[in-house]
Amino acid sequence: MKYLQTEAYLGNNECANDVLEPTKPVLLRVDELQQQLDQLGPEAPVGKRLRLALDRGYGLLELNRFEEAWQLAREALDRAIPAEAWIQAVEACDILFQSDQPESIRALAHGTWLGVTFPIDPELSVAMLQHIVNESPDRSDGAAVAAATAGYLVDLRAGGKQREELMFFTTQLLGQVARLHSQVEEQEIFDFWVQQLELDDPEKFLPRLSRILEILVDGEWWFDRDQLRSRIPAS
Repeated sequence: MKYLQTEAYLGNNECANDVLEPTKPVLLRVDELQQQLDQLGPEAPVGKRLRLALDRGYGLLELNRFEEAWQLAREALDRAIPAEAWIQAVEACDILFQSDQPESIRALAHGTWLGVTFPIDPELSVAMLQHIVNESPDRSDGAAVAAATAGYLVDLRAGGKQREELMFFTTQLLGQVARLHSQVEEQEIFDFWVQQLELDDPEKFLPRLSRILEILVDGEWWFDRDQLRSRIPAS
């Protein structure tokens, strides 16, 4: 899967040099992407410019060049919104969050709102909601709401193999949240926990997610949500 991160890929490295070695090709790739961006004329399609910029942004994250990644992604977000390039807008927010800057949590809220509101790749939407889970205290209802929303979006949007993989992932995610939240281990207790927190009713948990995002944004939205809602593609 492209957006959902695992930590296992570092597990087999035997020494620090093995961990650092992949930096060389990443650095070359980041420089190559910058060259391609520099060669683009003003008439270049917005989508092409965004793709190069965001690929470079993810590369900068791998190099721990977080301030550069933030600046690049913030500019990309400002390009993506007017162009209605929703998946690129969420990717930009993903980079902003992972850049670990003062406004990264606010960026996470923006990316989550976009990823839930617009019918983009469900894996990216799930990745943003997983960030919410990871940032929430163990006993927080917010983690449960985010995990439940992730499963709901997969059920709504995904198909084929992707649906199978993401349904398994989000089920495991919600189970992990249940264990941390209330020490839930057995299926019968899990079902009761889901009902008690109303995680089986999107009319209940989606408004709760909205309130969580409002708290994370702290009154400073970077775009007009009502205006963007009017641009949701017809289903």
